[in-house]
Order: sequence, then C-alpha cells, then structure tokens
Amino acid sequence: MSTPENIHTEFHRMLGREAKEVQLRQRGHVFWFYGLSGSGKSTLANAVERRLAEQGVHTKILDGDNIRSRLNSDLGFSDTDRQENIRRIAEVARLFLDSGMVVFTSFITPKRDLRAAAAGIVGSADFTPVYIEASFETCAERDVKGLYAKAAAGGVQHFTGKDSSFEAPIGADTDWVVSTDSKSEEACIEELLERILPLIEPKTES
Repeated sequence: MSTPENIHTEFHRMLGREAKEVQLRQRGHVFWFYGLSGSGKSTLANAVERRLAEQGVHTKILDGDNIRSRLNSDLGFSDTDRQENIRRIAEVARLFLDSGMVVFTSFITPKRDLRAAAAGIVGSADFTPVYIEASFETCAERDVKGLYAKAAAGGVQHFTGKDSSFEAPIGADTDWVVSTDSKSEEACIEELLERILPLIEPKTES
C-alpha cells in the first residue's frame, strides 16, 4: 500500500514501543483467538485477562461482536467484508502492541489466509494464533447467542461451519490449539496462562 504524497507520518518522533514496555514492565504481544462461534473465544479471553490483571499486566481485548457494533458496523460477512474486517482489527491490534499492551482478539477468522494476513500486519514475532477448538455439534448445542438455531432455520447467511467453510490449523501450522471440547474452562485458562506468561515477561538486562 502506497502512502499519498500529502501524508507525512510522525512515527519517527513518537515515544517507541520499547520505552512503553519498560514503563509497563511487560512485553507486548498479540494473541489471536479464533474458532467457531460458541467455541469459547470470548469466554477464555475475558477470563485470562482478569487473571493477568491480578498480576498487574496491562491488556486489551478486541472482541468480534464489539468491533462489528462500532468500528466495523459497515461490514457484512461476505469473503471481501471478512477480509476487510480482519485487516482493520489487525491494524488496531498493532496500535495497542506499539503501546506495549498485551492484546487478545476474539474473531472467528475462518480462513488460513486471513490469519496469515493478520500476522503480516501485526508482525509474526509478536503474533500468536490460538485456535479455540470445539466441534460444530458442540457449538450448536451450546448456541449461546442463538445463532445456530437461527442458521438452521435459514435466518443467517454465510454462517461459518454451515454455509461458509472453516479452515482448522493443519500439522505444519504453529498455532496453539486449546480444546474446549475435551477440557474444562479452568483447565483451558491454566493452559493458556502457562504458555502466555513467558512471552510477556519483561526483558531483563544482560
């Protein structure tokens, strides 16, 4: 993407991310939670954030429904709109990352190329994709938002897992996988904290 001639960025004059991380006593990182609707993305993101807050960690959750209710309220669920939805939120995640924050997103992000695009915007070194795994049947049984019943009745178009495909990670992917099908909520939270904390600990002087 080219920069118009009349745009003169100020990044070089701003206080940098490293200074913000020193101030916050943590390392910024983006944990991109993705999976089917009802898999537990938002539940786990909120629970993990509260546990980290108890330890003094500064965080920000970017939730799919929240973002679509305001910033991305102009977007639908076509492939083109999903691509723009992810592009915008990845840019927002990068802004919080630059301020030294630990960021959690909660977006279905059904396609591998969408997740790759988000990683490209944020920067792969600061981006951890976390697949919140639950079967379509499990999510339909939970149906916490009533969307599966509505989709079954034909009231939701482009519904992921039914009308629109979902691409789970494959063997070569380095994505974390947290199964809410086979583990309790508390076990999932503990697993996530155990893996997250080493990535956000402040740098030590050598």
